[in-house]
Amino acid sequence: MFSRFFRSNRRTNRAVTDVLYGEIVAAARQPLFYAVYNVPDTPLGRFEMLSLHMFLILHRLRAEKGAAQEVAQELTDEFFMDVDHSLRELGIGDHGIPRRVKKLGRMFYGRAAAYGQALDQNDGIALASALRRNVRPDVEAWPEAERMADYTLGAWEHVAKAGADAFSSGTFRFERPEALEQAQ
Repeated sequence: MFSRFFRSNRRTNRAVTDVLYGEIVAAARQPLFYAVYNVPDTPLGRFEMLSLHMFLILHRLRAEKGAAQEVAQELTDEFFMDVDHSLRELGIGDHGIPRRVKKLGRMFYGRAAAYGQALDQNDGIALASALRRNVRPDVEAWPEAERMADYTLGAWEHVAKAGADAFSSGTFRFERPEALEQAQ
């Protein structure tokens, strides 16, 4: 009898996770990042944008309890399953997947630490530096880093204002960067 209650809660969380993860992916795929901010439109560039938006949600939910904390864990699980699936689509063999997922996991958590410290200190310069180092390590200068940092600070402000119920109910939506660009 009780298992029926627990299963329905998991289905509810699954539906919420699917909607929120879909929102994270949609935010990460905004053309502005690739066309205007000069983020490489490559698997690694897309990973960077996905990681950034995933980080913003997880950073917001890190202190929450209850349903929001469960959603954060399920989002994390979904993110790494998506990374695994993407690697397989790129033709990486079964034997190489765990090593690469582990490497991408270290990359994600390293970025989360750097971005989190910059956000917690409201330090746009440190954030731009971390973004430059991670998103465009292939170039000596990335002038769009400051604009990307401004976008991230604006997105963080939006995410931070959202109540925990917006995440646990799956109703949270990112502002689209085009709207943020027009507001500046």
